[in-house]
Amino acid sequence: MKRVSAQVRVGDLLLGGGAPVSIQTMSTLSPAKTDLCVEQIRRIEAAGCRLIRFSVPDAQAAVGFEALRQQTNALLVADVHFDYRLAVSAAEHGAHKIRINPGNIGSREGVKAVADVCRKRGIPIRIGINGGSLEKSMLAKYGGPTAEALAESALQNAAMLEAFDFSDIVLSVKSSSVSKTIEAYRLLAQRCSYPLHLGVTEAGGAEMGMIKSAIGIGSLLHDGIGDTLRVSLTEDPVREVEVGLEILSALGIRRDHPDIISCPTCGRCRCDVISLAAQARQRFGKLDRGITIAVMGCEVNGPGEAREADLGVACGTGEGLLFRKGKPLRKVPFERILDEMALELEKDE
Repeated sequence: MKRVSAQVRVGDLLLGGGAPVSIQTMSTLSPAKTDLCVEQIRRIEAAGCRLIRFSVPDAQAAVGFEALRQQTNALLVADVHFDYRLAVSAAEHGAHKIRINPGNIGSREGVKAVADVCRKRGIPIRIGINGGSLEKSMLAKYGGPTAEALAESALQNAAMLEAFDFSDIVLSVKSSSVSKTIEAYRLLAQRCSYPLHLGVTEAGGAEMGMIKSAIGIGSLLHDGIGDTLRVSLTEDPVREVEVGLEILSALGIRRDHPDIISCPTCGRCRCDVISLAAQARQRFGKLDRGITIAVMGCEVNGPGEAREADLGVACGTGEGLLFRKGKPLRKVPFERILDEMALELEKDE
């Protein structure tokens, strides 16, 4: 059952409160580099993401949100550490959302200054707690960055914002440990109603990062926990978006593009189904349709096994049997399979 949280608004996007789970990513550039950022933003938006976070290490970066706001339709998140004045400046120059860790942003007066400007401008704040930046008091109390320490830190920092009459709060409690991340978010889900931003931090490069993120984020979403997510990869931000979409699609939460399923192959295969499945993903994977396309290696895993597929093929020696919803259509030569599938898909347009 989906956890229904409180709801906040980031520009024209709703987070929590039953709104669809949104995907975000993080730019590799400073907001001060306007032209480069605009080009990257357009690539990220084309991949299916509008919510983009930027590091704000200096005053130029904070001011840079103004130009990005004027030249794009992206929803811009300012990620600020250590200096509350940078968060205030980013909010004043057009950031749609602020991410801080109150534990390292400075004094309570600094946190209050951020809360005041964000309240005035209708900007939500994400309290981002990471295992590597927990307060010394929490580390001492729990003997390390435990799940309990992460959750308690997030709730204490949220209470600080609430004390300053600020409630448009999103929480995250990320760790590089998948199991610790899952446990921390489950604790938060039980103890508060704030929207939750999911992610496994420092997940790593392509393969391991995707595995960690799929397990961590996917487990929580399957439990009904989570309102927005970022897949943290040592990769191009576009790839983070693609993996996030794939996680949502695998769980049936969001279907913007085809789900292309294929059999794992075995000794019954009489064709190169591995290559055919890869070509099908490349040719049909970006279509703007939430359908299921099946590529099967033989009659065993054909129309029967993939009977729910909107369109599929069961391959034999030198040919394939096309089917829709388990019902056979016709046999076609192997080299014509993808072209014939494309023709079938055109009939639905």
